[in-house]
Amino acid sequence: MPRITITVADSSAQPYRFSLERQTVALGRGAENDIVLDSASVSVKHAEMRRIHGGYELADLGSTNGISLDSTRREVIPLQSGMTAAIGDVQFHFLLTDEEIQTLHYEKTSRLSPEKAAPVRRSEPIEYSYPAPSGGSFAAKLLFVVLAAAAFFTGLAIRHQRDTGASLIDAIRAKPSLQSAPAAAAPPN
Repeated sequence: MPRITITVADSSAQPYRFSLERQTVALGRGAENDIVLDSASVSVKHAEMRRIHGGYELADLGSTNGISLDSTRREVIPLQSGMTAAIGDVQFHFLLTDEEIQTLHYEKTSRLSPEKAAPVRRSEPIEYSYPAPSGGSFAAKLLFVVLAAAAFFTGLAIRHQRDTGASLIDAIRAKPSLQSAPAAAAPPN
């Protein structure tokens, strides 16, 4: 769940969590807002955090003191995990888990071709750990082939033993060479 931490001057930070399915979160001084900001610099209906395709944005609702990022006032601020914006004089810190970042990135790029897909922007790098290739599947395939060949040869040996009464291995060892075989009689003219 996305986490928002609101810090009003001279007050302790207040964390809030919302489901990724939540479409809007209203912020302002009025009691009807989802997050009530107790600050004189905040309007009654100040801003909304909106769920957009592949992410979130913070949008000003025509407030007196607006919203800003890096001290620059804006109408809409695309939110990225780890960033801090201002709602009036109130600090608005936005944070996503790695799973949420991946879910939103997949959502954003699923409708686009890979060359148009935007990279995930983060304040810190994502570290992935993949299991090292073990070669287990090759070894399993090789074992299967060896066992299949052994089963096939055993079947041949049993069939040969039953049909001739002699061992297949002995028959292979005693195989007459082609040179010592008697020549076939030539057909009469």
